[in-house]
Amino acid sequence: MRIGQLAQRTGVPTRMLRYYEEQDLLHPERAENGYRTYPEPAVYRVQQIRGLLDSGLTTEIIRRILPFLDEPDRIHLHPQCLTPELADLLESEAARIQQRIDCLSRNRDAIHAYLAAVRALRR
Repeated sequence: MRIGQLAQRTGVPTRMLRYYEEQDLLHPERAENGYRTYPEPAVYRVQQIRGLLDSGLTTEIIRRILPFLDEPDRIHLHPQCLTPELADLLESEAARIQQRIDCLSRNRDAIHAYLAAVRALRR
């Protein structure tokens, strides 16, 4: 399929798909006319990339773990592939995500407290 078709099927703009290629996350083939062509599994791969980006991972981390992902909830990583550098990177990323979760939780709790106070005043 061509880039426009992939964009339509995934809801990801063509500009972002080109960015994913620049970041070495997608690897389209080139037709004789120079157009990018993507195999059917690229739909799943783009959805996977979007999910990882939406969860807060950087393209650097995604690029390093993407080869080991073949299902949404599983990482198939041979122990020898987990270098100390990658382990440190993943640990710091997990800590950063946890900080964001904590902040979001505090904000959620503050919103609920505000709503409860306003609703109590209305009674």
